[in-house]
Amino acid sequence: MDESITSIDELKKAQAAAQAQGTSITNYNDWENILEDFDVAGIQSTGTYAGDVKLHSQIINQVQDMIEQAQEEQQVQQLQPNNDDLSKLDNKTSQDSEQTIKANVVNATSSTIMADYMKYYHLLS
Repeated sequence: MDESITSIDELKKAQAAAQAQGTSITNYNDWENILEDFDVAGIQSTGTYAGDVKLHSQIINQVQDMIEQAQEEQQVQQLQPNNDDLSKLDNKTSQDSEQTIKANVVNATSSTIMADYMKYYHLLS
């Protein structure tokens, strides 16, 4: 087979021609699957079975590496606290602190008012 095959249609035509001569294309099914993957992914065939197998395996390895990297990043993000969670925690902490200050002021004010009231009460009695 001297001509290059860069599409599924060309591969099917070459297989039909080979079958007409009483032979078949070696690894036809495997090559057809590879060309289908290339077609879906928009990748240009090398034109040869060996070249397409090599290119296909490189792409599969790259995709697997990307998936592993994405999974690792996701695990790291899950281990690290989310900035939104930290800001919510800081906000609640500041609100708690404000509530404590308000309570202290109210207690001091009411204590002062009560002390003044008792002082005036004893003075009037």
